[in-house]
Amino acid sequence: MIIREWTEKDLATVAILEHACFEDPWTMDMIKGEFGRMDFCGSIAEEDGKPIGFLCGTLLFEDAEIAKVAVLKEYRGKGYGRQLVEEFFDKVKANGARRIFLEVRPSNEAALHLYQSNGFHKLRLRKRYYADGEDALEMMKDLYPDD
Repeated sequence: MIIREWTEKDLATVAILEHACFEDPWTMDMIKGEFGRMDFCGSIAEEDGKPIGFLCGTLLFEDAEIAKVAVLKEYRGKGYGRQLVEEFFDKVKANGARRIFLEVRPSNEAALHLYQSNGFHKLRLRKRYYADGEDALEMMKDLYPDD
């Protein structure tokens, strides 16, 4: 697998991955909006030249945020999501991040396991965060825990 920078040419690919991976996918306008942010950080995962996943997030000063991690169903459980997340850690840390935040559905056990095994801890519950009314867990990882 290779992980590369997400470019404007990848917007349609990300939309396809988004619809394949999520029950409530972002629209193309939402994807373009995220990509167009000045603080955007995004990566595409490919296996044998085929896009199989992506990560998008932001970096603003010392705080980074993971907005989405997606891996096609047939590639899940093989460490691709972990590799995307770890690559994001390296990228934002090299650019001054000290903390990473995210929100995750409490019902998404696979994502919770991924994040907790990568050093994220729960900060708080955000009531009715998602469009369907499900709560979100806000989580944070300190990139320099010994400081």
